[in-house]
Amino acid sequence: MTGAANGIRGVLFDLDGTLVDTYQLILETFKVVTRRRLGRVIPDEVLMCKVGQPLAIQFLDWFPPEEVESCVAEYRELNFALHDRYISCFPGGRELMDALHSRGLKVGVVTSKGVVAATRALRDFDLFEPLDTIVTSEDTTRFKPLPDPVLLGCQKLGLEPAECMYVGDAPFDIMSANAAGAVSVAALWGMFPADVLRAENPAYEAESLPAILGLLG
Repeated sequence: MTGAANGIRGVLFDLDGTLVDTYQLILETFKVVTRRRLGRVIPDEVLMCKVGQPLAIQFLDWFPPEEVESCVAEYRELNFALHDRYISCFPGGRELMDALHSRGLKVGVVTSKGVVAATRALRDFDLFEPLDTIVTSEDTTRFKPLPDPVLLGCQKLGLEPAECMYVGDAPFDIMSANAAGAVSVAALWGMFPADVLRAENPAYEAESLPAILGLLG
């Protein structure tokens, strides 16, 4: 879609692959946990194909339901230890949030991360303080690509979905935003190829975080 997104009063962001670059952190953690438990190597593209959904859902691809809880616990412990070595921040996030606030818009994060990991990543890069709300995997019982997380984010901002833009780098983000009736924006700088995102019919796409401001006219 071309032109400006009119009537937007709030902007919600995904976290992994959108505000922070966690590709290598997630990949390395998955590699170690799956290799330890399965005794074999799973291809990178298979390990990463469902990033954007909660860990428990991702682990069901490789482990029976009764093992998932312990897999998630092992993943989180290792991910915490590797965090500072592999995580970085995409340029322009804090500046964009400040610019959105200066225009009178509300700002939030809707992520499939748990609250502890999400808060750590946001605080590490000075992205927590500007937020008006945050929705994590612990706040809903249904997850992206279903609309519930985005709907909750809109509700917590006190806005209708049509008044909110949701920016994400995964197809699950676009699907969730569209299902919620929010204005979906494909983050082309993230983990998934542009054609994968475009297949989900985002309302807009952006090449960088600063480009989001241009979509608002």
